[in-house]
Amino acid sequence: MEHQIELTAQQRPEVLERILRVIRHRGFTVTQMDMQLIDGKVRLKFTVKSDRTLDLLVSQLEKLPDVMEIK
Repeated sequence: MEHQIELTAQQRPEVLERILRVIRHRGFTVTQMDMQLIDGKVRLKFTVKSDRTLDLLVSQLEKLPDVMEIK
């Protein structure tokens, strides 16, 4: 099943790597990604695919210190 996630995070060199690592470790595959830098923040839009529930991924992404908002 495919899901879409949009999140905002602080712009730091390692933030994208950390987010992608969480996505992979939770058993999701990124099928599409868009990133924009806006006023020192990173806006990311992902389409992910997995048989797992999206809540599992969102709860883990919320724990990352640089993630500010998830839609």
